[in-house]
Amino acid sequence: MTSRVSTTASTAGSAQLTLRRLILYVLLFALVVIAAVGLSGLLERLFSTGALLASSDVTGLARSLAFTLIGGPLAALLWWVVWKRLDDGAERISAGWGLYLAAAYAVSLIVSVTALLGLAASFIGQQEPRWYSPLSVGLVWAGIWIWHRWMWRHPVKHPVNLDDVPAVIGTAFGLLLGAFAAITALGGLLDVAIRGFTSLTPGTEAWWQSVLRALVWAAGGSIVWWWHWFKVGGRKLETRLMDVALIAVGIFAAGITALGGAGVVVFVLLRTAFDRGDPMSELLAPLGSAIAAAAVGALAWRYHRVSGARRSVATRRAGRLVTSGVALAAAASGIGVVINATLAITVSPLAGSGTRTLLLGGISSLLVGGPVWWQVWKPGSQRQSADAIPPGRRVYLIVFFGISAVVALIALLVIGYRIFEFLLGDVTGGSFLDRIRAPFGLLVAAGLVAAYHFALWRRERVLLAAASLTSAHIIDRVTLVTAFDPAALSKAITAANGAKVTVWRRADAGLEPLLAGVDLPPEPGLVDRVVTALAGVTAQHVLLVIGPATGQLAPIEVIPLENRNIVPNDGPVSGVIPSGN
Repeated sequence: MTSRVSTTASTAGSAQLTLRRLILYVLLFALVVIAAVGLSGLLERLFSTGALLASSDVTGLARSLAFTLIGGPLAALLWWVVWKRLDDGAERISAGWGLYLAAAYAVSLIVSVTALLGLAASFIGQQEPRWYSPLSVGLVWAGIWIWHRWMWRHPVKHPVNLDDVPAVIGTAFGLLLGAFAAITALGGLLDVAIRGFTSLTPGTEAWWQSVLRALVWAAGGSIVWWWHWFKVGGRKLETRLMDVALIAVGIFAAGITALGGAGVVVFVLLRTAFDRGDPMSELLAPLGSAIAAAAVGALAWRYHRVSGARRSVATRRAGRLVTSGVALAAAASGIGVVINATLAITVSPLAGSGTRTLLLGGISSLLVGGPVWWQVWKPGSQRQSADAIPPGRRVYLIVFFGISAVVALIALLVIGYRIFEFLLGDVTGGSFLDRIRAPFGLLVAAGLVAAYHFALWRRERVLLAAASLTSAHIIDRVTLVTAFDPAALSKAITAANGAKVTVWRRADAGLEPLLAGVDLPPEPGLVDRVVTALAGVTAQHVLLVIGPATGQLAPIEVIPLENRNIVPNDGPVSGVIPSGN
């Protein structure tokens, strides 16, 4: 009774301690944000009005003063309490300390970087840039970032748990910001190079101004990424969170960007060759941004795939599966669009440019996603044995089968709805094929994907089941009790099952051979009968008793033993089992 009460009290105390830490760190984070908002508001007024803090906006000034003069001291006092408590090792290993630092680090980094980069970009092409607002925000949050980075890198009071979160957040944020800004800058430059200079109307800015502003953002994002990836050591982190971030950003997001850009490039080229219904300037409008997206996405994807080669085998496999999934989604959507456009042409052979454009869009998606999926997945060389099936492959097959099956079910329901609508409603709303061609194309594409992955899953399930059945029959140790010569028997048992054989000699097989120190020769066919008797036995330790011959064949008894009956033994042991007398 005392033990139960102690356990309950300990659990309740641990829950209260966790709740106390959670409230403490949430309150500290809120106070830091409040103080930062108030201080940045005061700095903005200082920068915008010179030496005057007051202005006509009394409400805003009162809010900034309250946030700064009340929230600031409270945040400092609460931080001092938290910092003193971190002398205890239990506080440093708590998840609350790591979560607080990760949240404050991420918010301060994102806000300060975006504010300072916006400040730098505002001086390009603007007559009177409003620099004081981003400058005040950037300075305050940059100071908070430096403060929390110092706490994160503190030699004693740094967080023990979740200590890799700041590096992961900085790497992912810098990569995303730099990549999308680089796509914008390169896309604008390529657009001018492809479509030529356009005449500027009064009041519009020059083409190079937007490109230069995007370059500022790209440079800032690249610096943030480089700092966290190389200087901070994110490249050397071998944690699951970093692996997930690399796969999500460097493989998944970069793969979608690269394949999407390449698909648009192929689509524009196909339209210029087969569908020139629109002016050439409109046809080529998305080409520059598409080339930039394909180039930057492919570069990021290639870099992280090469750098991922030095990481764990599971991470490399996950990267290949994610790439295969992105390419398969693009190819499957292309198949659905092609079927949709084909049915539209069947309904109306004289279909206009809209149907032709739809068909070219499906073909471009199929031409981009299909080869990439074939190269990564390699459907022609699938696994032929259970040992060659990686652990995550089964999950991938189940996920893709489930998603495609759900999509196919939804498409089937839409088709059924369209059928009943056609039969019960007004027949002037379009032909039957025209009503169902879009969901039918989606149904065929999703059905093909679901059927293919389900077939692979069933095939690999059979291989794994056979392998598990075979491995279940492996015998680790055989204790052989016999009066016959054990050499041939032990050799045959080891060859058939890979088991280690321990021999015990019987003492009830006759006194003359035992006194002479000579084993009885095995009777004809005894070795084959022993191997047959052990076939199909499912136990790690087996007791094999071969009785003495009494004018007939020696009886064989196989006794499977439980694991707890196994006595460790480092080498062959032989002895004599006395008779029952």
